[in-house]
Amino acid sequence: MAGPISPLPFLRQLRGDPLGLGRSARSRHSEELEPRTKTADRVVQSVCPYCAVGCGQRVYVKDEKVVQIEGDPDSPISRGRLCPKGSASESYVNSPIREYKIKYRPPHATGWEELELDAAMDMIADRVIRTRAQTWEEETEDGKPLRRTLGFAVLGGATLDSEENYLMKKFFSAAGAVSIENQARI
Repeated sequence: MAGPISPLPFLRQLRGDPLGLGRSARSRHSEELEPRTKTADRVVQSVCPYCAVGCGQRVYVKDEKVVQIEGDPDSPISRGRLCPKGSASESYVNSPIREYKIKYRPPHATGWEELELDAAMDMIADRVIRTRAQTWEEETEDGKPLRRTLGFAVLGGATLDSEENYLMKKFFSAAGAVSIENQARI
Protein backbone atom coordinates (compact mmCIF):
# COMPACT_ATOMS: atom_id res chain seq x y z
CA MET A 1 0.00 0.00 0.00
CA ALA A 2 1.31 3.42 -0.88
CA GLY A 3 2.22 5.92 1.79
CA PRO A 4 0.45 9.22 2.44
CA ILE A 5 0.39 11.79 -0.35
CA SER A 6 2.94 14.52 0.20
CA PRO A 7 1.44 18.01 0.55
CA LEU A 8 4.63 19.58 -0.84
CA PRO A 9 3.39 20.23 -4.42
CA PHE A 10 0.30 21.88 -2.98
CA LEU A 11 2.41 24.04 -0.70
CA ARG A 12 4.65 25.01 -3.62
CA GLN A 13 1.59 26.09 -5.54
CA LEU A 14 0.43 28.24 -2.66
CA ARG A 15 3.85 29.90 -2.45
CA GLY A 16 3.76 31.05 -6.10
CA ASP A 17 4.54 27.96 -8.15
CA PRO A 18 1.11 27.43 -9.76
CA LEU A 19 2.16 24.36 -11.75
CA GLY A 20 3.88 22.73 -8.79
CA LEU A 21 7.02 22.08 -10.83
CA GLY A 22 9.62 23.75 -8.68
CA ARG A 23 13.17 24.52 -9.69
CA SER A 24 13.82 20.95 -10.85
CA ALA A 25 11.83 21.62 -14.02
CA ARG A 26 13.87 24.70 -14.93
CA SER A 27 17.29 25.12 -16.45
CA ARG A 28 19.28 28.05 -17.75
CA HIS A 29 18.74 26.70 -21.26
CA SER A 30 14.95 26.45 -20.91
CA GLU A 31 14.77 29.95 -19.40
CA GLU A 32 16.51 31.38 -22.48
CA LEU A 33 14.37 29.59 -25.07
CA GLU A 34 12.08 31.62 -27.36
CA PRO A 35 9.32 30.26 -29.53
CA ARG A 36 10.16 29.99 -33.25
CA THR A 37 7.05 32.02 -33.99
CA LYS A 38 8.42 35.01 -32.07
CA THR A 39 11.57 35.32 -34.19
CA ALA A 40 9.89 34.84 -37.59
CA ASP A 41 10.36 37.55 -40.22
CA ARG A 42 6.84 37.14 -41.53
CA VAL A 43 3.71 35.02 -41.31
CA VAL A 44 2.01 33.69 -44.44
CA GLN A 45 -1.52 32.31 -44.50
CA SER A 46 -1.90 28.96 -46.20
CA VAL A 47 -4.12 25.89 -46.41
CA CYS A 48 -3.15 22.43 -45.22
CA PRO A 49 -2.23 20.18 -48.19
CA TYR A 50 -3.43 16.86 -46.81
CA CYS A 51 -7.18 16.49 -47.28
CA ALA A 52 -10.35 18.13 -48.55
CA VAL A 53 -11.18 19.95 -45.32
CA GLY A 54 -8.99 22.96 -46.09
CA CYS A 55 -7.80 23.84 -42.59
CA GLY A 56 -6.15 27.24 -42.38
CA GLN A 57 -2.48 27.43 -41.49
CA ARG A 58 -0.08 30.14 -40.44
CA VAL A 59 3.35 29.58 -41.94
CA TYR A 60 6.16 31.30 -40.03
CA VAL A 61 9.14 32.23 -42.22
CA LYS A 62 12.59 33.34 -41.10
CA ASP A 63 15.40 34.06 -43.56
CA GLU A 64 13.19 32.68 -46.39
CA LYS A 65 12.88 29.30 -44.64
CA VAL A 66 9.75 27.84 -43.07
CA VAL A 67 10.43 27.54 -39.33
CA GLN A 68 6.97 26.68 -37.98
CA ILE A 69 3.46 25.90 -39.20
CA GLU A 70 0.47 26.23 -36.89
CA GLY A 71 -3.28 26.31 -37.18
CA ASP A 72 -4.82 29.66 -38.14
CA PRO A 73 -7.24 30.78 -35.42
CA ASP A 74 -8.88 33.13 -37.95
CA SER A 75 -9.85 30.22 -40.22
CA PRO A 76 -13.62 29.68 -40.19
CA ILE A 77 -13.03 26.03 -41.11
CA SER A 78 -10.57 24.86 -38.47
CA ARG A 79 -10.45 27.78 -35.99
CA GLY A 80 -6.77 27.20 -35.28
CA ARG A 81 -6.88 23.43 -35.00
CA LEU A 82 -4.85 20.96 -37.08
CA CYS A 83 -4.88 17.18 -37.18
CA PRO A 84 -1.59 15.31 -36.61
CA LYS A 85 -0.75 15.42 -40.33
CA GLY A 86 -1.43 19.15 -40.56
CA SER A 87 0.57 19.75 -37.41
CA ALA A 88 3.52 17.96 -39.00
CA SER A 89 3.43 20.08 -42.18
CA GLU A 90 6.69 21.84 -41.30
CA SER A 91 8.58 18.54 -41.47
CA TYR A 92 6.95 17.87 -44.84
CA VAL A 93 8.25 21.20 -46.17
CA ASN A 94 11.74 20.91 -44.66
CA SER A 95 12.26 17.17 -45.08
CA PRO A 96 15.84 16.25 -46.06
CA ILE A 97 14.43 13.72 -48.56
CA ARG A 98 12.07 16.19 -50.29
CA GLU A 99 12.42 16.14 -54.09
CA TYR A 100 12.99 19.44 -55.88
CA LYS A 101 13.51 18.09 -59.39
CA ILE A 102 11.26 16.38 -61.88
CA LYS A 103 11.95 12.65 -61.99
CA TYR A 104 11.05 10.32 -64.85
CA ARG A 105 11.52 6.59 -65.18
CA PRO A 106 11.39 5.48 -68.83
CA PRO A 107 9.64 2.21 -69.71
CA HIS A 108 11.65 -0.87 -68.67
CA ALA A 109 14.26 1.31 -66.91
CA THR A 110 15.49 0.47 -63.43
CA GLY A 111 16.28 4.01 -62.35
CA TRP A 112 14.98 7.56 -62.40
CA GLU A 113 16.20 10.36 -64.67
CA GLU A 114 15.95 14.08 -64.03
CA LEU A 115 14.00 16.13 -66.56
CA GLU A 116 13.68 19.84 -67.20
CA LEU A 117 10.21 21.27 -66.59
CA ASP A 118 9.68 22.18 -70.26
CA ALA A 119 10.62 18.67 -71.39
CA ALA A 120 8.25 17.09 -68.86
CA MET A 121 5.37 19.40 -69.86
CA ASP A 122 5.95 18.68 -73.57
CA MET A 123 6.02 14.94 -72.84
CA ILE A 124 2.68 15.13 -71.01
CA ALA A 125 1.07 17.28 -73.72
CA ASP A 126 2.28 14.92 -76.48
CA ARG A 127 0.83 11.92 -74.65
CA VAL A 128 -2.54 13.60 -74.06
CA ILE A 129 -2.80 14.64 -77.72
CA ARG A 130 -1.72 11.20 -78.99
CA THR A 131 -4.07 9.34 -76.63
CA ARG A 132 -6.99 11.57 -77.59
CA ALA A 133 -6.35 11.00 -81.29
CA GLN A 134 -6.00 7.22 -80.88
CA THR A 135 -9.09 6.78 -78.68
CA TRP A 136 -11.43 9.40 -80.15
CA GLU A 137 -15.02 8.25 -80.72
CA GLU A 138 -16.80 10.56 -83.13
CA GLU A 139 -20.11 8.68 -83.35
CA THR A 140 -21.83 5.40 -82.57
CA GLU A 141 -22.14 2.59 -85.11
CA ASP A 142 -25.59 3.88 -86.09
CA GLY A 143 -24.36 7.46 -86.61
CA LYS A 144 -25.33 9.13 -83.32
CA PRO A 145 -22.76 11.72 -82.21
CA LEU A 146 -20.42 10.87 -79.31
CA ARG A 147 -17.44 13.22 -79.68
CA ARG A 148 -15.60 11.76 -76.68
CA THR A 149 -12.55 9.84 -75.53
CA LEU A 150 -12.33 7.15 -72.91
CA GLY A 151 -8.55 7.10 -73.30
CA PHE A 152 -7.76 9.19 -70.25
CA ALA A 153 -9.30 10.24 -66.97
CA VAL A 154 -8.78 13.26 -64.75
CA LEU A 155 -8.73 13.43 -60.98
CA GLY A 156 -8.85 16.89 -59.42
CA GLY A 157 -7.39 17.44 -55.99
CA ALA A 158 -8.92 18.70 -52.80
CA THR A 159 -5.87 20.83 -52.12
CA LEU A 160 -6.25 22.68 -55.41
CA ASP A 161 -8.27 25.84 -55.21
CA SER A 162 -11.69 26.18 -56.87
CA GLU A 163 -10.27 28.00 -59.87
CA GLU A 164 -7.69 25.28 -60.60
CA ASN A 165 -10.31 22.53 -60.36
CA TYR A 166 -12.70 24.57 -62.52
CA LEU A 167 -10.06 25.01 -65.24
CA MET A 168 -9.18 21.31 -65.16
CA LYS A 169 -12.85 20.37 -65.53
CA LYS A 170 -13.37 22.83 -68.39
CA PHE A 171 -10.20 21.85 -70.26
CA PHE A 172 -10.74 18.09 -70.09
CA SER A 173 -14.45 18.40 -70.89
CA ALA A 174 -13.51 20.41 -73.98
CA ALA A 175 -10.92 17.74 -74.85
CA GLY A 176 -13.71 15.15 -74.80
CA ALA A 177 -12.85 13.33 -71.58
CA VAL A 178 -15.76 11.56 -69.90
CA SER A 179 -14.07 10.32 -66.73
CA ILE A 180 -13.62 13.49 -64.70
CA GLU A 181 -13.68 13.26 -60.92
CA ASN A 182 -12.46 15.13 -57.88
CA GLN A 183 -10.81 13.73 -54.77
CA ALA A 184 -13.05 15.86 -52.56
CA ARG A 185 -16.11 13.98 -53.82
CA ILE A 186 -14.67 10.48 -53.48
